[in-house]
Amino acid sequence: MMFRSQPRILRLAGAVLFAVTVPGALAAQSLTGAGATFPNPIYTKWFDAYSKKTGVQINYQSIGSGGGIKQYTDGTVDFGASDGPMTTEQLNAVQGDVIHIPTVLGADVVTWNLPSLGSTKLKFDGPTIADIYLGKITKWNDRRLVALNPGVTLPDQDIIVVHRSDGSGTTYIWTDYLAKVSPEWKQKVGFGTAVNWPVGLGGKGNEGVTQQVKQVEGGIGYVELIYAASNKMPYAAVKNAAGNFIDASLVTVTNAAASAVFAANTDFRVSITNAPGAQAYPISSFTWLLVRPNMKDAGKAKAMKHFLEWMIGPEAQEMTANLLYAPLPKQVTALVAVRLKTLKANGRLMM
Repeated sequence: MMFRSQPRILRLAGAVLFAVTVPGALAAQSLTGAGATFPNPIYTKWFDAYSKKTGVQINYQSIGSGGGIKQYTDGTVDFGASDGPMTTEQLNAVQGDVIHIPTVLGADVVTWNLPSLGSTKLKFDGPTIADIYLGKITKWNDRRLVALNPGVTLPDQDIIVVHRSDGSGTTYIWTDYLAKVSPEWKQKVGFGTAVNWPVGLGGKGNEGVTQQVKQVEGGIGYVELIYAASNKMPYAAVKNAAGNFIDASLVTVTNAAASAVFAANTDFRVSITNAPGAQAYPISSFTWLLVRPNMKDAGKAKAMKHFLEWMIGPEAQEMTANLLYAPLPKQVTALVAVRLKTLKANGRLMM
């Protein structure tokens, strides 16, 4: 059976519409995945919509990017998910048997718990955030925070730092950004899905950090934009590489993605933190699915490929905005579509 179904051409009022019939063989298939919490809200929506459309069940565990990479490496899931691309060491552990497929764009935001400020929006710059997480700035009314926020009465209160306790792509994005804006952070802490935190309390998943910050007055943390918005938590404007204070939004995250350059043979592992551009939000990132280029189970391979083709199409990408993710740029979906043609089942290309 050919994998890609043949389109039926429908004509209505002079317009030509294409209706794609989902291959019936997919309905009996199921896929398992695990990893990033950063894109979990959109993945949950996609997997539910795709199941209703095709009958394919996609079971996903939101356990953090580190866990997703481990389960992918151990071969216990059909696909992994990560907000931080696999390192050279991690690629060697799977002998390069992985393709990074970008799915959406999102943003890490700075959030806090200071009831005395009400709905006041704060401003931060990268070096100040780094020094808070290095434990060098310990009070909310520190002179540097006051200087960044003229007219705001910041309390004489301890800053309680909250970070991820698990291996996390959200942490990868956060620390990748801090390593670019703070030489001291780069030297002492570095970047990755997990680091040795100088100070702070740990929370598991974006959910855990969200709850820690909400429960601890004086808390500051980093979460994916949708988690802050859905929990009605404040989030900061952050000074970007052009010197402008920028709010995280669909537009400003897309602006950051405009700096990404992909070669024709790209592996899609690219960082867009601290991107150039007057209106680029500086803590933005792609997030990826980790996919096997040659799956042994032909049925699963067909289901995986069909889902990915649907995922980069307009139906799925248009679902992103309501959950505050930015869709993939068209030049990226075009490159992904070409790469999907190389997927194999038992060594054979799928049509």
